[in-house]
Amino acid sequence: MSNIFPQHTLIGSTDRERLLGQQPAVLWFTGLSGSGKSTLADHMEQELYNRGFKTYLLDGDNIRHGLNSNLDFSEEGRQENIRRIGEVSRLFLDAGIIVLTAFISPYRSDREKVRHLLPESRFVEIFVDCPIEVCEQRDVKGLYAKARAGKISDFTGIHSPYEPPLKPELVVETHRSTIETCVQKILDTVLPLIRTASI
Repeated sequence: MSNIFPQHTLIGSTDRERLLGQQPAVLWFTGLSGSGKSTLADHMEQELYNRGFKTYLLDGDNIRHGLNSNLDFSEEGRQENIRRIGEVSRLFLDAGIIVLTAFISPYRSDREKVRHLLPESRFVEIFVDCPIEVCEQRDVKGLYAKARAGKISDFTGIHSPYEPPLKPELVVETHRSTIETCVQKILDTVLPLIRTASI
């Protein structure tokens, strides 16, 4: 953009990482509605918090009530939703915070754009793999029933596609494993990435 120039500050990301005593990362939970993304991200944040890490959880429904309340669920609206979340995640990462995001984020290209926004190895894509049949049986929000009844349009898995990750850093199967088992699997992968010598 013309007439807009990046402002360089005296305190940088390395200074903030040193102060916080951690390596920041974006833990990107993706999967169908009802797969368990929000539940896993919530439990994962609690585990990290209990270990002294500084975290922030960005959840799809919460963001749609505020920052992205003006977006619809069309393909363009979904893409812009994820673009904004990617930019917010980058700001948190620069602040030294470990970010957990729980969004369906159905399109591979959108997730890859977020990956390329961030420094290498700081984006951890966690595919919460759960068959749509199981997600629909859970239907904790009643969304699948509304979609089947025609009360919701553009619903992922019913009217709109979900593109599973091809090479995620991690896959957890919530229909086969307990929350505790899934969280431990994520911890085993993430802790070496975010730890510093002081933690």
